[in-house]
Amino acid sequence: MSLTSPELSQLQAAARGYTERVVELAQSICLIPAPTGSERQRAEFVAALWQERGYTPEIDAIGNVYVRRGKRENVPLLMLLAHTDTVFPASVPITVRREGDILRGPGIGDNSLSVAAMISVLELFDALEVETDGDIIAVANVGEEGLGNLRGARAAVERYRHELGAVIALDGSLGQIVHSAVGSRRWRVTVRGPGGHSFGSFGMPSAIHGLGKIIAAIAALEVPREPKTTYNVGVIEGGTSINTIAPHASALLDMRSTDIAALDRLCEQVRTIIAHSAGEGLSTEIEVLGERPAGQQSQSEPLVQLAARILKSLGVEPRYAAASTDANIPISLHIPALCVGITQVKQTHTISEWIAIPPIGTGLAQIVQLCVEASALAASGKDRVQ
Repeated sequence: MSLTSPELSQLQAAARGYTERVVELAQSICLIPAPTGSERQRAEFVAALWQERGYTPEIDAIGNVYVRRGKRENVPLLMLLAHTDTVFPASVPITVRREGDILRGPGIGDNSLSVAAMISVLELFDALEVETDGDIIAVANVGEEGLGNLRGARAAVERYRHELGAVIALDGSLGQIVHSAVGSRRWRVTVRGPGGHSFGSFGMPSAIHGLGKIIAAIAALEVPREPKTTYNVGVIEGGTSINTIAPHASALLDMRSTDIAALDRLCEQVRTIIAHSAGEGLSTEIEVLGERPAGQQSQSEPLVQLAARILKSLGVEPRYAAASTDANIPISLHIPALCVGITQVKQTHTISEWIAIPPIGTGLAQIVQLCVEASALAASGKDRVQ
């Protein structure tokens, strides 16, 4: 459907008027702990919020919460994704406090606000009796952070794969349009050896020394700037004591690229290093912890251009970006998709994380208009890559 100027103005004004309701909702969601892999309590809370609004939510086996708005058949669906998990373990106390125009709390912007916004968008549509050209599937999904491996988005997209016309993930900051998916491979690299006393068995191979050689060899690799390709050893552990030749050591390795071929080449280089660099008397193994698919969409794609046009109409300059988000899954499957944010989010993944309150109304106005027009675009079939 196309909105008339009065209809668009009414919708945007209503969205801006929802700011305080979204803030209150985001606070209540944020206070429910949801470490990656332990999202069930928050899933049940979100499902209860949907029920209060007259919907019949479904929680699947992994903790995704699904709600469908509309009853159209044979019309491509628009999917909204907003992840419920956070990077914070259950041991981190969660408090949310308002400081003027700032709302501060662990996970408030990543991604409690987006879940609140997704709920509010459908509430707004219901209040204003707005009908979209195709049904909307709203999914509060698990497993976006860390080693969650995008399992919630994978399950949701796979469930509706053959019905989807477009996917919009809600995450990040207002103005950013993530249209390219940064793929990643995450490995645990383990080195094992015989061990021994540091003095009496001196000369026996050390797993820690071998792991160090592997890390040094990886650090010496040259990777392309375009397509941007990266590697990082983020965690190392192992050994027994200061006077013991280490019998085991391991490292967590993250490799990323916007191009799947470049990522594959890097992985093969690293595999060769792991197999040959530790030294004699040591064994190595690789445990795959996660694989996120890569994919690229041009800025000229209709859905991307639509998102940019809407932002400009709201006085926000669009910023195009590549990132690793729930949108990786549909982008890798050539389903039109992107990821957009609701407001400015700062100090993400820290206990001091905060969001700016005033732009929330603009961010919500962006999402409601994007849903209406993206649904029409998807229903027309003009934005579906064959």
